[in-house]
Amino acid sequence: MPLPERNFIADALRAETVGGVLLLVAAVAALIWANTLSGSYAAIRGFHLGPASLGLDLSVQHWAANGLLALFFFVAGIELKRELVAGELRDPKAAALPVVAALCGMAMPAIVYAAVNGIGGGSLQGWAVPTATDIAFALAVLAVLGTSLPSALRAFLLTLAVVDDLFAILIIAIFFTSKIDFLALGLAVVGLVAFYLLLRKGVRGWYIYVPLALVIWGLMENSGVHATIAGVAMGLMLRCHRRDGETRSPGEHIEHLVRPLSAGLAVPLFALFSAGVSVSGGAVHEVFTRPETLGVVLGLIVGKALGVFGGTWATARFTKAELNPDLKWPDVFAVAALAGIGFTVSLLIGELAFSEDLALAAEIKASVLIGSLLAAVFAGVLLKVRNTKYKQLCEEEERDEDQDGIPDIYEIDKPEYHLRMAAILEAKAAEHRRLAEVAAEAPAGDDGPA
Repeated sequence: MPLPERNFIADALRAETVGGVLLLVAAVAALIWANTLSGSYAAIRGFHLGPASLGLDLSVQHWAANGLLALFFFVAGIELKRELVAGELRDPKAAALPVVAALCGMAMPAIVYAAVNGIGGGSLQGWAVPTATDIAFALAVLAVLGTSLPSALRAFLLTLAVVDDLFAILIIAIFFTSKIDFLALGLAVVGLVAFYLLLRKGVRGWYIYVPLALVIWGLMENSGVHATIAGVAMGLMLRCHRRDGETRSPGEHIEHLVRPLSAGLAVPLFALFSAGVSVSGGAVHEVFTRPETLGVVLGLIVGKALGVFGGTWATARFTKAELNPDLKWPDVFAVAALAGIGFTVSLLIGELAFSEDLALAAEIKASVLIGSLLAAVFAGVLLKVRNTKYKQLCEEEERDEDQDGIPDIYEIDKPEYHLRMAAILEAKAAEHRRLAEVAAEAPAGDDGPA
């Protein structure tokens, strides 16, 4: 890979690993808190604050889901823009596989959910819950377990997850917007246009953009459209290609500044106030017996794996699109299973889909957590197997038996290499002959040192 892209991926891997760990810690903390001190957890999560006159008297949970999570979607918007102008999505041929994989990976879980609930007589409202992939968690698992896997595998997963996020955002905007205040929405659009024009004019200064972003977010929140849409819209507006003399584009620079807030604060706090559900035996039993919750679990584990892998295979089989030569089909299946980690966006969609049935919403959250955990374990086993195989290949490629500083694989057709190896092996053979003679001369019954 080009050096700038390689450095970008290396830095992102480190950040995503930390972000994934923080997300996991927050989720575990939420589960412990909700199952030991449920009263205080519910009281704090439901505590309202904010200016009511501006329509922002929201609960803490609402602030985390609609406010802080807008930062997550802002970073997702920048990642999508970077992929469009400088990454896999720039080349239609290279983008075809992960884009189709993302689309099939969203359609199949919805089909699995609909089938389970159609047979079981459950509600179809939650069809979108298992369609999302959590970028931070999935990439963190890949970073921890896939140290020797090809870099093309991470690029495939990143592109797939970014496209997945884009369509998840569209699902939220289209299917979970019940009542629209067109005045507030129109003013939000005017704010976005002003944001875009300021960027194109090269105006600088956080003291201009941060207040404007907050106004846009507030208007979007009051419009009835989910407020995280404002985040992704502003992320997409940033310039992510470098001009002459620039070490990084404005999009890269702002992402570098905002990502720690997203990964270290926004997403963990969202998980803390959304993942707190009862994990009693009865609740777990409900997850695997109720059609809505079972549909989510099977959608994440079975639907995602079949959709992503099947879509990739069919596209490579029946079109001119080709799988990256560095990847093998078992690698793709491992990533397809990894895409079943829904978590952040799935929890958000679950809240929106069952906002009028709080008991069922809590069970849906439990199913998202269990489904994501099972998908992570299944994918982790597959990734570990593939990583071991690639690690062996890497060791073979790095082997330098003649100790000249150059891997042997690059010298296999050079006579000098074979002469050096012959001299090394002859020296070893001579040493073994000497040891054999010493052993033969030893007195009978002498077994050597005790």
